[in-house]
Amino acid sequence: MDDLECRIAVARGDQPADLILRGGRVFDLITGTMMTGDVAICGDRIAGIGDYDGTRVIDVSGLILVPGFIDTHLHVESSLVTPFEFDRCVTPRGVTTAICDPHEIANVIGLDGIRYFQAASEHLLMDLRVQLSSCVPSTEMETSGARIEAGDLAQVMGHPSAIGLAEFMNYPGVIHRDPAAIAKLRLFAGGHIDGHCPQLTGLDLNAYVAAGIRTEHEATTAEEALEKLRKGMRVLIREGSVSKDLDALQPILTEATSAYLCLCTDDRNPLDIGEHGHLDYMIRRLIALGTSPLAAYRAASLSAAEAFGLKDRGLIAPGLRADIVAIDSLEGCHAQLVLTGGRVVDDAAFAARGTVASVGRASVRAPKVTPQDFRCTGNRTQTPVIGILEGKIITEHLTHDIPPQDGDKRPDPARDLSRIAVIERHGRNGNIATGFVQGFGLARGAIASTLCHDHHNIAVVGVDYADMALAANRLTDLEGGFVVACDGRILAELPLPVAGLMSLEPFETVRDTLIALREAARTLGTTLEEPFLQLAFLALPVIPALKITDRGMVDVAKFEIIAP
Repeated sequence: MDDLECRIAVARGDQPADLILRGGRVFDLITGTMMTGDVAICGDRIAGIGDYDGTRVIDVSGLILVPGFIDTHLHVESSLVTPFEFDRCVTPRGVTTAICDPHEIANVIGLDGIRYFQAASEHLLMDLRVQLSSCVPSTEMETSGARIEAGDLAQVMGHPSAIGLAEFMNYPGVIHRDPAAIAKLRLFAGGHIDGHCPQLTGLDLNAYVAAGIRTEHEATTAEEALEKLRKGMRVLIREGSVSKDLDALQPILTEATSAYLCLCTDDRNPLDIGEHGHLDYMIRRLIALGTSPLAAYRAASLSAAEAFGLKDRGLIAPGLRADIVAIDSLEGCHAQLVLTGGRVVDDAAFAARGTVASVGRASVRAPKVTPQDFRCTGNRTQTPVIGILEGKIITEHLTHDIPPQDGDKRPDPARDLSRIAVIERHGRNGNIATGFVQGFGLARGAIASTLCHDHHNIAVVGVDYADMALAANRLTDLEGGFVVACDGRILAELPLPVAGLMSLEPFETVRDTLIALREAARTLGTTLEEPFLQLAFLALPVIPALKITDRGMVDVAKFEIIAP
C-alpha cells in the first residue's frame, strides 16, 4: 500500500499504527474540551484518535497533548546560532514550525544567504519555512552588502520551504507605489505577503492592506492591533528579546479574536530562551495574565496555520501532520515529549540530521578606525538624540542642548548621552556616521556589534572614543560578533563568523558567553536587560522615530537623513 492507503487502513483499525501515544488527554482547539483515546500515527501523519494498536507505544499518562507550536515570524540569525543549533534549541520546547525571514543574512551576502536557509530547512527536525526577503536593503538610507530586486527573488521561488514574500518593511514604498516595491508585490500577487508597518494608521494603512498584505507583527498597542484586525490583517503578537509587546496586546486575545491572532518572537537570543523560554513562555505568560487556555493555544498553532495557509497542521486530528507536544499542564506548558512529522525529538534524532556548509565567512571588511573618527563636528547646540524605550524597538526623537567643545560635541555620561556610530563594513564605501543616544546608562567604555538591523554594518556605542575604536576594530578580527571594551581592554566578546551574524558554536556555548557579555556590559553602567540587540535596532530606519545608519541620523517619520 502507498502512504495514503496505509494511513486510511491505520485510521480504520485495519492495520497497526507506526506509533501510538497512549494515556494522555488531547486538548481540542475547536471546542476547548479534552478528548481521551490513543493517538495513532502513520508515517508523518496522524491517523486518528481512539482505540488503536501500534508497532511502538509511548506512554504519555498524566500529560496533555497539544498541536506543535508555530512561530509565525522570526529571524533565525537573531538567535545568534545557525539554523541547526536553533532547531536543537527550540524544537524540544514544542516549536515544530518556524516561519523565518532570512533578510539579515540576505543583507550581507544576498541570494546565497537565502539559499543557505533553504538548504538547511531540508535537514532540520522542525519545519523551517523560508520566506523570501522583500527589502534588501530595507531603505535607500543605508549601505548593505547586497541588493535583491523582484527579478532576483524569482530565482529562488518554488523551494518546498516557501510560503511567500517576507515582511514588507518599506511601507512608504508600498503606499507611494514605488516601482521596485510594486514589482515585488506583483510577483507574489495571490500568494502570502507578510507585513511590517509600525504605527501606520488611517488611509495609509488602508493603502498598505489594499496591496494584498495580510499579516503584521509590529503592533505595540491594543489600539493599533485592533485597527489592523478590523482591516482584515492577522496580527502576530510579538515577544522578542527587545520587542516585548505581549503584555500590551494580551487584553485583545480572547476566544472571539483568537482565530485572527498568532504568536511570534521575531528576534530572541539563546540567553532569553534559556532563562524564560520561547513560544512556551508566551503561552505561560498569556494564561497567567488571564487569557483563556483555548485562546492562547489556538493562537500558538491553529490560528497560525490558518493565517499562513498551512492547512496540514494546527490540530491533533486525522490526516494532519503529527506535530504534537506532550505538556505537563495547560498553565505550565513544559514540553515532556515533542513529535515533529511523526518523529520523536531527542538527541538521536538531532544526531541523525544532515548538514550544509556555513556561508558568509570573512564578511567584515570595515576600515580600521581611530578615536578621531568618532568626533561629532556639528556646530549647532540643539542636537537630535535617539531615546531608547526599553522593551521596544521604536525610539523617541529627543532634542538636547550639546554645545561643541574644541569642534566636537562630547558624550556626557552625567546626562546619559552616549556617542553612537555606524561604520560601513561590507567594503562598499567606508562610511562612518555618528550621533547621540540616551538610555544606555554608560559611565565608561564601549559596546560594539555587527548585528545591526538590517544592513548589519558595525554599530558601536560608548563614552570613550579610544574604547569605541578598540571594540569596532576587534570585530574585523572576529569576523563579526559582539565586543565590550573598557580602559583599553577587551572585557568580553562573542565571535559570530557566519556573515557576522551567527556563531558556529553550540547554542549552550553562545548562551553562556552572552551571560559573560551582559555582566561585562553592566560593569560599564548600563541597566538595559539586552543591550546588544537594543543597540542593533537603533540602526533600523523603518522603525520610528529616530535611528542612525552609516549615512547619518534618520528621521523615520519624514523618511529622511537629518543633520546630527
